Amino acid sequence: MGDSLPRHVGIIMDGNGRWAKQRGLPRTEGHKQGAEVFERICDHCAELGIPCVTFYAFSTENWARPPGEVAAIMDLLRHWLRKAEEREGENRRRGIRLRFIGELSALPEDIQSLAADAEDHTRAHTRTICNLAVNYGGRLEILRAAQTLAAQCQTGARNAIDLTEEDIAAQLYTPEYPDVDLLIRPSGEKRLSNFLLWQAAYAEFWYADTLWPDFTTAHFEQALADFAKRSRRYGG
Repeated sequence: MGDSLPRHVGIIMDGNGRWAKQRGLPRTEGHKQGAEVFERICDHCAELGIPCVTFYAFSTENWARPPGEVAAIMDLLRHWLRKAEEREGENRRRGIRLRFIGELSALPEDIQSLAADAEDHTRAHTRTICNLAVNYGGRLEILRAAQTLAAQCQTGARNAIDLTEEDIAAQLYTPEYPDVDLLIRPSGEKRLSNFLLWQAAYAEFWYADTLWPDFTTAHFEQALADFAKRSRRYGG
């Protein structure tokens, strides 16, 4: 696939609850299965040499779900972070760097600490950056960037009339990464759901009816093959 690979893939991991419901299982079982798929796809991105992939794990709106489900998701995140410690050597071999984007300060303190440790332990890995968007919202991300720039303008550090798109992008969660080239959403839904609104301005979208827990590397390869056929003109 070579030069046709996207530099940054965004993935909305959708359909865990429906997958579990179809099987008469608790929604938490869908999230567990979805977490395993996340690991496989992340590893596959590293195998292919995709520089950056961002997974939508938990949105700012997801707090409105039943408290038991939210608690189970947090427990699953804890489990995965501890597992990441155990597979530190594997991440190093694959060259996977872990990063977390979103308002992490709202998460339980132990999860914040585990996430910081995971980032620190993988900081030197350079093959594939794996971003996990947790307590993330695209509108909130842009608002935070605007507030930062507004404060700088108030102090005289910047002039509002001179602000550029690059200035805004530099204040987002992903300033050092390329914009999203390919955005994948399984489960049959066709919307952004407040995910990477700025970064996905010119992303190519790929949808599938497959629920996330059933998503495979073959589906991912199909999305890449479709992406490689598209002509990207960026409005030109």
